Amino acid sequence: MKKPKNTICLWYDKDAEAAARFYAATFPNSKVTAVHQAPGDFPGGREGDILTVEFTVMGIPCLGLNGGPVFKQTEAFSFQVATDNQEETDRYWNAIVGNGGEESECGWCRDRWGLSWQITPRVLAAAIAAGGAEAKRAFAAMMTMRKIDIAQIEAARRG
Repeated sequence: MKKPKNTICLWYDKDAEAAARFYAATFPNSKVTAVHQAPGDFPGGREGDILTVEFTVMGIPCLGLNGGPVFKQTEAFSFQVATDNQEETDRYWNAIVGNGGEESECGWCRDRWGLSWQITPRVLAAAIAAGGAEAKRAFAAMMTMRKIDIAQIEAARRG
């Protein structure tokens, strides 16, 4: 299999394989494709430790690098997952938060490895894209939420 020309590299302290396996179990079109051990000692570990993990998240090629504690994840990078209904929104949100993650604001949450996720119902994106007063109302409603409540967004959009 030919490797993609562009891959997202995500830095983990030491749990890249656990993270990749969680993503593969949680999201469709996701899988772990390879696990590679370090051929020698490195700043974050020793020879034989897992160094990199190749995986996909919803079809996006990624490489998990067990680089050690030097760099931490920040909200400057996140996966944005478009959801079609409240059940799907709840399922992904609850999987991430319920597996040692934490809630944040406006549809954002962090997994237990510190990676940020935006669980964004398509209804919210459409409301904001509509512009005008309905976008303003939907946006104001979103600003009060953690996990997005689709019924409240739809009600705000209608006015």
